[in-house]
Amino acid sequence: MSVTRTLAITGFLVAFLLVAVVEVLARRERSKIPTLGELVGFVMRYEVGQLPVGRIAVFGFWWWVGWHFFAR
Repeated sequence: MSVTRTLAITGFLVAFLLVAVVEVLARRERSKIPTLGELVGFVMRYEVGQLPVGRIAVFGFWWWVGWHFFAR
């Protein structure tokens, strides 16, 4: 396995662990940190005029994840 691949996998694992830690902290009682669901809900409501920019951004993110991890 190349060094670049190892660094990329390590980076994604660190990012995943950070998201998990923030989610656990957000679910504590009286926490002021929004959960992942609340954050995505906020982004999905964002519009510029009649254009649902937030929904397009979330769709684009999921497309990117699917393209990079599931398409082979």
